Amino acid sequence: MRLVHLDLKGAAPRVSYLEQVFPLLSQLGANGVLIEYEDMFPFKGELELLKSPYAYSEEDVERIQRLAELHKLEVVPLVQTFGHVEFILKHEKYQHLREVERFPNSFNPHVPDTLALVRSILSQVMEKHRRSAWIHIGADEVFHLGEGTDSKNWMSRNRGDAGTIYLKHIKEVLAFIATQFRGLRALMWDDMLRKIGVGALRGGVVRQRLQGHHGAGAGLAPPRLPPEEPPELAEGAAGAATLGPAALPGHRPHRLAEVRGTGPPPSLAPAVPEAVGRLAPFRRYDHYSALCELLPVAIPSLAVCLQTLVNGGFTEETKRKVLEALGFQSMQLEQSTCEGRGAFPGAEIYHMVEQVNGHLKDSVLKALEEESTIKGWFSPYHRKRQFGNPRNMESFGSKVLKLHEDWESFVRDLRAHLEKVYFPDTVEEWMEENVDPYLDPLRDLVRDYR
Repeated sequence: MRLVHLDLKGAAPRVSYLEQVFPLLSQLGANGVLIEYEDMFPFKGELELLKSPYAYSEEDVERIQRLAELHKLEVVPLVQTFGHVEFILKHEKYQHLREVERFPNSFNPHVPDTLALVRSILSQVMEKHRRSAWIHIGADEVFHLGEGTDSKNWMSRNRGDAGTIYLKHIKEVLAFIATQFRGLRALMWDDMLRKIGVGALRGGVVRQRLQGHHGAGAGLAPPRLPPEEPPELAEGAAGAATLGPAALPGHRPHRLAEVRGTGPPPSLAPAVPEAVGRLAPFRRYDHYSALCELLPVAIPSLAVCLQTLVNGGFTEETKRKVLEALGFQSMQLEQSTCEGRGAFPGAEIYHMVEQVNGHLKDSVLKALEEESTIKGWFSPYHRKRQFGNPRNMESFGSKVLKLHEDWESFVRDLRAHLEKVYFPDTVEEWMEENVDPYLDPLRDLVRDYR
């Protein structure tokens, strides 16, 4: 399985854009998509308050699946069942389900309502994914597990630890899946399992039909486990506040390690029916974080990783296939650059973000900070009091006005391209985070000048 993780808790693309992207993913070697809907799923009934105002409709979810099938991409829905549930626990209605009252990160597994809610969410998601053979239950980064009052009391009474609590909840989730959805197979991230001894795992969660991985980790599944714990496997992810274009992976050992590490380590090979490779251009690290790179900006990096995964290394032939698929003339991994206009969905956004990242801040700072006429004759003091000599102001005015108009024209074009791919909330957030902090000072100067 070579899955591209569509992380929809930030910058969820319109279905019309996925219609353009899915053929490319298939061409590059993906055979599945791992879809983490979070608040983009069309929840109904008592769960409706979890929906984003821009959530996909039921028709959209069906259309996504038909598009995936058309391009031979297996759909694996991802439902967080323990940690990363900020989009749920931020609501007052569900605050009593928090492991630690102050933090909305993780469920309290000791409250019966928690499992009832997880079952309800799983049921609604799987009802709309009846053709899926796999479900991913998340279960990574369960922050503060064991720190809540209920967990402390439970550990004291049962002489257990946080690992025991974790396995108990996961087993209950898997038991529900096994009884409610016959034949459905489960995936989960393995980072929490790594912290639990093999002895506990032998008698615990791995007796279920379960695959476990995190980033590029290997699976854990019956019938037997290796004598020692699995080694640490490299994980790759860009920084939480990454502004693209996304770095190509050639100079990032952890990125390529993620790709090369997708097969099971030798010690695990007999226990793992399938190796699962997962590549993820992150949208957000959690529901509250800033946006990471946009999908169009991440496509060249994703293409390199997919083709490396398919071919077992980034050979010259691999490079040729990537360039052909993306419409670039050349690619320098060490410099993280691509030459040419590109012919992939969102290539315009890729290049325009490159302009924002490489030139907007510097050009505005140069105009405002290094122009001696502005510093001498149009300082904040002059601007506040609307006091200045037109002769001196005109010496810098035309240059500043042109710079302002050029960037405003550019931003209008960028916004138009973003609106074709993203919903209004994403466009506004991205502009406010990445354009306005640099363009607003220039806008203010032009306002005062006029």
